[in-house]
Amino acid sequence: MYVSSFEMIKAAREGRYAVPAFNAENMEMVQAIVSAAESVRSPVMIQTTMPTVKYIGEDMAVAMVKTVAERATVPVALHLDHCTSFDAVMRALWAGYTSVMFDGSKMPFEENVALTRKVVDAARPMGVTVEAELGTVGGKEDNVSASIIYTEPEEAEEFVHKTGVDILAIAIGTAHGFYKGEPKLDFDRIDVIRNRIDTPLVLHGGSGIPTESVKRAISLGMSKVNFATELRAAMTGAVRDALKDQAIIDPKKFMGPGRDAVIALCLDKIDMCGSAGKA
Repeated sequence: MYVSSFEMIKAAREGRYAVPAFNAENMEMVQAIVSAAESVRSPVMIQTTMPTVKYIGEDMAVAMVKTVAERATVPVALHLDHCTSFDAVMRALWAGYTSVMFDGSKMPFEENVALTRKVVDAARPMGVTVEAELGTVGGKEDNVSASIIYTEPEEAEEFVHKTGVDILAIAIGTAHGFYKGEPKLDFDRIDVIRNRIDTPLVLHGGSGIPTESVKRAISLGMSKVNFATELRAAMTGAVRDALKDQAIIDPKKFMGPGRDAVIALCLDKIDMCGSAGKA
């Protein structure tokens, strides 16, 4: 089922689990993500960053995900991740994305509010979920690079009130990419923000966070968890292993193992999020 993400995330908030959101780069990753979700009856979101969109195109992303999703019996949403351009958000909406993130986190507060509100006003009549970010997640993912600036609870409350955004990514000490050492997360901040706003919260930078830390964050109010770097590493590692056989020239012979590796990883993350059986 190809759906908007709002209802699945709302249900996750009420049920104290999280919707796993996996970044995909190609057809095999899309197939793997949906296959894993289907096998354990989990709702799922597939995400594309702007560099991925530039590589494959909005129409191709929608065509791949929608085709696979419509064959599935679990809800699948397609989400535009970390988009900093209003025009790019609009292209995704016109192409058929069911969820978008406008990331104005590096902008002054009032500019972030104004542009996020503009995106909400454009997306809501189309039934498309809007995510925004307040504070900044550290590290680097594709062309997204930043140092950590923690989300202030008072600003989060004001931001949600002024923008009407559907879901909010907050900065609690996570980072994109792999961590050097164990990340130090501000769990108290999740609890405080969740008690100030009704909007579901999002944990970015999920790759490499210890399982118990992710589960604790979910128990405190994170309703969506993003995973990207680990999926890329899993697929690439499996492809490299397959290509050690230099006789292989058929892409199916090395992309198939890559797909299998992503399935296995997605199943682990779905279990971490507690979303199995929630479709």
